[in-house]
Amino acid sequence: MRLAPVRPEDRAALAALRVAPEQASFVATNAASLAEADEDPGACPRAILAGERLVGFLMYDATETEGEARIYRFMIDRAEQGRGYGRAALGAALREIEALEHVRAVTICYEPANVAARRMYAAAGFREEGLDEDGEMIARLAGFRA
Repeated sequence: MRLAPVRPEDRAALAALRVAPEQASFVATNAASLAEADEDPGACPRAILAGERLVGFLMYDATETEGEARIYRFMIDRAEQGRGYGRAALGAALREIEALEHVRAVTICYEPANVAARRMYAAAGFREEGLDEDGEMIARLAGFRA
């Protein structure tokens, strides 16, 4: 499992990835996320690859002035779910973020009703802090660079 920067030739395949229908309200489409990344110089969009196969998408922001990395888009394609790719991709993202020496904290946001995500993030050490202004749960990685 690895993350790779999004290349122009990856965009159509990333936009074609979909979560399960019951998860659609939990995350923005990848096309919308890529458009947002085009406008946000702090966005770090990543293709999630299992070998050379595209299985998901992740995006975070790690602006140097803030000292915090925020993971705010994360999805595994519906055909690839249930294989441990989400956990592995989260681990790969955290290793990439850890290599950024200016980052002192990591947060993630998600819909509170997304029970599967909530469990996975808690198992990875994220502790819920409360809802943001959009009603999304904010969780902070406990012990990061403590």
